[in-house]
Amino acid sequence: MTKFLHSMMRITDPQATVDFFKLIGLEEVRRFEVEAGRFTLIFLAAPGQEGVAEVELTYNWPPEDGSEAESYKGGRNFGHLAYRVDNIYETCQRIADAGHIIHRPPRDGHMAFVKTPDGISIELLQVGRLEPQEPWASMENTGSW
Repeated sequence: MTKFLHSMMRITDPQATVDFFKLIGLEEVRRFEVEAGRFTLIFLAAPGQEGVAEVELTYNWPPEDGSEAESYKGGRNFGHLAYRVDNIYETCQRIADAGHIIHRPPRDGHMAFVKTPDGISIELLQVGRLEPQEPWASMENTGSW
């Protein structure tokens, strides 16, 4: 039997990324600080989804010698994660109010794309469909998603 465990994303700012996912409704379920390997693993899940569908955030600590920390571009990027939400308009408003861009607004009352602080695309899908509402219905896409 095969069971989905988690998806992993490399991140550069643990607190900013955890704060971002809280806006969607995910919670931190466990964290491991690995001194010997110089990295931190943070596992997040939606309520009731711990051990079922999790996101692993991997933070590689900056080098001890003071050289530049890793950056993640090109082939180390990640496609996107998708989450179903109870109210896409409220979720997008919470994300926008926290200073994040809604790259693909929920014009149709069903789908939106936002990005984490490290530029990872997150797809938000409405449970069912909501009627199109302003200001979302008239918003244009911003950047890539």
